[in-house]
Amino acid sequence: MKRIIFLVIRLIYRIPGWLWKIRYYNKHLDTTSFEERFHYAQNFICKINQKSRVKIHCYGIENLPEEQGYLIAPNHQGLFDALILFETHQKPFKAIVKKELMDVFVLKNVLKMIEFFAMDRSNLRASVKIIRQVTKEMKAGRNFVIFPEGTRCRKQNQMLEFKGGTFKTVMDAQKPIVPVALIDCYKVFDNNTIAPVDTQIHYLKPLYYDEYKDMNSTEVAQLVQEKIRLCIEENEERFKKD
Repeated sequence: MKRIIFLVIRLIYRIPGWLWKIRYYNKHLDTTSFEERFHYAQNFICKINQKSRVKIHCYGIENLPEEQGYLIAPNHQGLFDALILFETHQKPFKAIVKKELMDVFVLKNVLKMIEFFAMDRSNLRASVKIIRQVTKEMKAGRNFVIFPEGTRCRKQNQMLEFKGGTFKTVMDAQKPIVPVALIDCYKVFDNNTIAPVDTQIHYLKPLYYDEYKDMNSTEVAQLVQEKIRLCIEENEERFKKD
């Protein structure tokens, strides 16, 4: 909470302009491109990150597939996860988020502007419809972010079990899966401090369809999680203070 207040104070002169522009885009979704709106969000999120006293260490950008239309599958640590993805992943992407986020002031307008899908897991029919639409868009070349844990893990750099259902869209689309390891991102907003923080994001080598086509979704989830776990284990001590 302290860092959020700190950011509001540092960015107070910019916030009205951002809110006006977000409102404008939401009134003109049909006459503005997704790419234009995404890059606007990316631009102001990068400015937020610059003022947050957080140093982002990014690795593995060269691993991202040249072919567009892939699944970005990170572990989930907290509120900063989305911000670090916008900062480091230059190509536009969409995401599936939990329905509850559409009730959060301001955030709901940002999510609408960048066409993120809000899924209500209790509504099976609506969820199936979203999965079909995401599969269709991924086949057509749209990148997507989905957190396989389903919710953030509140145990620092540990993870909850990855859900196999997360990978059904990409498996149906026969597209690459990019495992992403987030390290120490929980510290940004969960530690209730404005002290400088080092965070890491590792884009790991992708899994292509030929590598997972004979696996079921649970096996794919376990494989992706293991790759992320090993990366965290190898790197989480890298920026520890003595």
